[in-house]
Amino acid sequence: MRVIAHRGASVAERENTLEAFRAAVRLNADGVELDVRRTANGVLAVHHDAHLPDGRAIVELQDDQLPGWVPTLAEVMDVCQVPEANREFLVNIEIKSNLGEPDYDEEYQVSTAVAGLILGWGFGEGDRRAIVSSFDMEAINRIRAVDAGIATAYLTFEVLAPDLLVSRVVSAGHTAIHPYVASTSQDLVDAAHEAGLEINVWTVNDPDQITQLAAMGVDAVITDVPDIARTTLASSPS
Repeated sequence: MRVIAHRGASVAERENTLEAFRAAVRLNADGVELDVRRTANGVLAVHHDAHLPDGRAIVELQDDQLPGWVPTLAEVMDVCQVPEANREFLVNIEIKSNLGEPDYDEEYQVSTAVAGLILGWGFGEGDRRAIVSSFDMEAINRIRAVDAGIATAYLTFEVLAPDLLVSRVVSAGHTAIHPYVASTSQDLVDAAHEAGLEINVWTVNDPDQITQLAAMGVDAVITDVPDIARTTLASSPS
């Protein structure tokens, strides 16, 4: 089971910063998860909320007006190129596209830009170094419209009918489901795997939950504490 550092190693360092992503590499995570939003001049900025702590909306700022601790996606991708042989370090890019937020992207420009950046890095079909996720199905549909070889995942908070969810994701051609930990069941894992989908669960910090999910056969946990997750898995029965 892979360990994906949620917004980087976000307990060890400030979330969604280059320091957090470097820490994830250092703590032997298998990858990182991050959030992407657009600036006024179309740069992809890595930040969870639509607004900075001082209240300014990211979409209303030029990239050179962002605080120094807010990196661009290109900067993060550069940090996450892990040179060790035989180590595939995954970058899970979550596209923020929420109705009611100032940067709601009804034309899905961010999806197009993210796909272009991934292709520019040479992450082609079957490459396990990048996956794009969103709660907005159309955002990841647009990724596939640019290049169907890019891995895509549907984020979900509540799973009421595993078979229907799996069917919807498969019919759209996506690669994985990213369910909330409390909504993850053995039925969902089994249905997804039978359909050829991965299940990568968020946000999992409790060692007992990590152990339980490993026993269920999930493909990855997305966690704020990759060091704890790695230690837990190493000490769990295989």
